[in-house]
Amino acid sequence: MNTAASNHILHLDLDAFFASVEQLDHPEWRGRPVIVGAAPDQRGVVSTCSYEARRYGVHSAMPSRTAFRLCPHGIFVPGRYERYAELSDQIMGILRTFTPCVQAASIDEAFLDISQVHGLSEDPVATARKLKEQIKEATGLTASVGIASNMFLAKLASDLHKPDGLTVMPLDPLEVQAFLAPLPVSKIWGVGPKTARVLAKYSLRRIGDLQKTSVEALKRMLGKVAGEHIKALAHGLDNRVVQAEEQQEKSISHEETFPVDCRNPEQVRMALRRLAEAVGQRLRLAGLLAGTATVKLRYQDFRTVSRQMPIRPRSQADRVLLHCAGVLWSQFSLKEPVRLVGFGVSSLCAPGQEPAPGPQQLLLFADEAGAAIPAREQRRNACLDQAVDRLRQQLGTDALRRGWWPPAKEQCGHDVAGPEGPQK
Repeated sequence: MNTAASNHILHLDLDAFFASVEQLDHPEWRGRPVIVGAAPDQRGVVSTCSYEARRYGVHSAMPSRTAFRLCPHGIFVPGRYERYAELSDQIMGILRTFTPCVQAASIDEAFLDISQVHGLSEDPVATARKLKEQIKEATGLTASVGIASNMFLAKLASDLHKPDGLTVMPLDPLEVQAFLAPLPVSKIWGVGPKTARVLAKYSLRRIGDLQKTSVEALKRMLGKVAGEHIKALAHGLDNRVVQAEEQQEKSISHEETFPVDCRNPEQVRMALRRLAEAVGQRLRLAGLLAGTATVKLRYQDFRTVSRQMPIRPRSQADRVLLHCAGVLWSQFSLKEPVRLVGFGVSSLCAPGQEPAPGPQQLLLFADEAGAAIPAREQRRNACLDQAVDRLRQQLGTDALRRGWWPPAKEQCGHDVAGPEGPQK
């Protein structure tokens, strides 16, 4: 894509995130006004609220007592931030399967730059729709997406047609200015209530008013830096770039929380397979090899148990990761319902930058003579993984499924240890 003249920046904003999670976990609250924050008989404020509550004038940062006066039949609930973080991590993981260039702006929003990702649709709208569909399918939550040529316009667009919206900004500079002109100045990134009051003293209430005002005048009103910043944004100009997470990630993981605590080992196992493949795709997107694999289970009572093993030699291949997932899975005995399953890798490095080997362990895969996988077979597996990645980007994550059966415990020749040592 030509980034100079293309809508390649996406801003994703989860709709009424905290309240939507509460409605997701409590189906009886769906369609009812849910208010997350302090109780109405306590000093405190609203963290967020559902769209049903917003119809009564309730909004974030409002005192809970005021919210109760406006909406006395509302369902007031305290925040469950561990649960929100759990789903946020899952969604951010989905975003990174589309592009490694993801910048989380908060727990419920992120920017994506899809300009350098090969294999994605040339149509960013199709990519955004697929992204929204995968989030809804995986979590049951909706998100609004803005598509534009820069971060400011993309964020503004995502807020225009909520909930579950998808808004595309025009590319032509004159069309962009015309689009912005009727909007209030508060829509500009960085214009809060205080700055808006200063501008109102000079009858500057719409972005179109700022477009007609000279930068020198704005600098006199607001100061040099703020004046130049607001003038540029009023014309839809924003030179910032999406700042991807640290290039050398310390770990990569995916988790799946079951809607109802799962008692079926086969269902948990198949979820683990999907997670291992998703981690493999992210490793390949980031160009990294993994040296350690981890499987995590969280039970009904929120007790969490994990097991890990080394990957020797380091790898990013699905075949290797699936084998690790199988080995680790064989160390668990499911005797109680599972709330969450996760698969992750760590000890990451770029190819050719592997640390000098210390004491050697057995290779993960070996033939009968104990030799490593032949180089030709490694190349064949890499080509297969790349082909699968491309097909899944185009057709969806469930377009292809690998056959995989975890090895029996007696076939596992690796030491697998968790916090309490190997599980018996």
